Amino acid sequence: MPHSGPTLPAALALAAEGFPVFLLAGGKRPVANCPACPKVSEDPGHDPQACTCLTCHGFYAATRDPDRIAALVTAVPGGMLAIRTGRICNLCVLDIDPRNGGTVLPDLMPPTRCVRTGSGGWHLYYDHPGVPLAAKLCGHDGIDIKADGGYVVAPPSVHPSTGQPYRRVGDRPMVEMPPPLVALCRPVDPPAAPAATVTLISQGQGISSPTALLAAHLDAVARAPQGTRRTTLYGAARGVARMVAAGALTPAAAYDALYDAGVRAQQIHRDIHAAIVGGFRAESVAIPGIAA
Repeated sequence: MPHSGPTLPAALALAAEGFPVFLLAGGKRPVANCPACPKVSEDPGHDPQACTCLTCHGFYAATRDPDRIAALVTAVPGGMLAIRTGRICNLCVLDIDPRNGGTVLPDLMPPTRCVRTGSGGWHLYYDHPGVPLAAKLCGHDGIDIKADGGYVVAPPSVHPSTGQPYRRVGDRPMVEMPPPLVALCRPVDPPAAPAATVTLISQGQGISSPTALLAAHLDAVARAPQGTRRTTLYGAARGVARMVAAGALTPAAAYDALYDAGVRAQQIHRDIHAAIVGGFRAESVAIPGIAA
């Protein structure tokens, strides 16, 4: 099994602990997708979680399989080792960056598994609290939260700018976050946006209850867990596009309703727009006045 350096044994050890691992290219960036894997804007229906490519789609390439890990190390020589975070492996990491004002808060952060980063910061590993989390610790500069939809660089990787290694400090196990820390990790609720007004223009050919069907599509987006919301919105867009094709509502009203659902699911404009347009395109339904 060809390999070099300490990356493979470290990756296998992390996988044995239950952490899914993958390799980063230069500059702590994921490996670029292969030509066969489209970008989100080209095909929102391409599911990165289900993709079988070895290195594509960033943290979606993370694995616990020893043979796949060995292949990853061979395919990305010199790559930085990374762990996919989130409920998938019960891991939430506080990324503390002193350069941006971050500091360990002993009264708030109990001792836990700890990594000294190559830039002089800290990664504190905690059990995932099982609730949606924000990207940053509320009220504290320089502390990012790596959980669902994220990843962290792991030892023995070397920081590309400083040349310093990431290294585990001590041998403490991961512990639970105390309730006050969980509270500061929760997202701040944005001001409620007015719900999109949708006017159904007819019962629609072959649709017994357009109102209930539309509500079901939008509710699926609202209930989708982090990491699946873009693909869920794409699936909802395909369903709503079929409603448009059946004459149940106008394309503009459909776009507005889906866009509102995407915003409420905390998706960014680019992903919302790409998912809707891609879903309609897959059903061969046009949205007049909306640029692809």
